[in-house]
Amino acid sequence: MDNNSQIEQVAGKIDHAVLSPSDGDHEVIKACSIARKFSIASVCVKPCHVQMAVHELADTGIAVCTVVGFPHGGTTTGIKYAEAIEAIKYGASEIDMVINIGKLKDQNESYVYTEIEFLSTFIHQSKGLLKVIIETSLLDEKQKILACKIAEAAGADYVKTSTGFSSGGATIEDVKLIKSVLSPNTKIKASGGIKTLKQAVDFIKAGCDRIGTSRTEEMLNGQSEGEY
Repeated sequence: MDNNSQIEQVAGKIDHAVLSPSDGDHEVIKACSIARKFSIASVCVKPCHVQMAVHELADTGIAVCTVVGFPHGGTTTGIKYAEAIEAIKYGASEIDMVINIGKLKDQNESYVYTEIEFLSTFIHQSKGLLKVIIETSLLDEKQKILACKIAEAAGADYVKTSTGFSSGGATIEDVKLIKSVLSPNTKIKASGGIKTLKQAVDFIKAGCDRIGTSRTEEMLNGQSEGEY
């Protein structure tokens, strides 16, 4: 596959992240301009920027994504639900929700399942997508498998590897493990530390349908071609 084909393949799978605590209006407007330039899948913004991103991306077909329970996953189910309601109200069509990692590690499967199902039911009724972040760097293999099984059973559209704000990001090994657990109906998003076109292509080959990155412009302009 030539470089242009790789760029086209990757662009359509990118969720461009604008989630740094210091990102303000200027960064969101710039991100939306990059999204339009490359026709990427979505721009993922903090909840306070959903309305701005919706306005900037009107009539482009590019989705607006936002985060819920981010980045630690420890807010209550009710707060996550309220965040999702407001995000959908203001025009977001994709929600990336962090699971309650502590409850998963406590083997409280019912809590984790109920929370995801609660949000997935509402989001699907609103014609949106739910991506469930399991934060792989904080889990052992058995916990990763359990998280994937719960997320899929509870109605997640995607399992997402990482927030990008924990002790580690996406790995090819984790994506292969997640793919081996999920049915073809549930997709995979890799996020955290993906900076180059080569990395993005490798993650897609491993089974990812979305790539979360804040380095979209450099990646697709061929300015970030280093190794992992």
